[in-house]
Amino acid sequence: MGLEREKSDTSIIMDEDEFNRSIEPILSKKGKVYAAEPDRDPNDVNAYLKVGFEDVVAEPVSTHSFDKVWIGSHAAFELVKFIIYRLLTTLLAVPIAFILGLVFAVHSCIHIWLVMPVIQSCLMLLPSLQIVWRSLTNMFITPLFHSMGKSLSSIQVQTIEN
Repeated sequence: MGLEREKSDTSIIMDEDEFNRSIEPILSKKGKVYAAEPDRDPNDVNAYLKVGFEDVVAEPVSTHSFDKVWIGSHAAFELVKFIIYRLLTTLLAVPIAFILGLVFAVHSCIHIWLVMPVIQSCLMLLPSLQIVWRSLTNMFITPLFHSMGKSLSSIQVQTIEN
């Protein structure tokens, strides 16, 4: 009886928030133990990029690799994703932000100083053009259609069934 060994699985289940709080330093600024990071994507512009290891690699219930392989591959995935993202943002973020700043500045300048003045000028001219158009319509088109209406009003159409 003393030689029998029973395999037991033990796991600790923690909420994501509780796990994050447990790795925060105990002494922090302003006496708070857990300070939430500011949301850098408040409008969920990049919601489709919230990809985790389980979204990419998933083993069905019938097929499982060794636990150490699963844990190692999960760690490798997260580590490579973290390091490569940090490396690429370190190299590319400032130049791309500079280029996008230029693009949006040029777009704003063209819109403010070219497009909107042209639109406002057209809107200021429209009342004058509307008066001219109404006068031309009343002089030429209205009499034509009135005379056509009087001429064609005397025509009667009858259907005869056989």
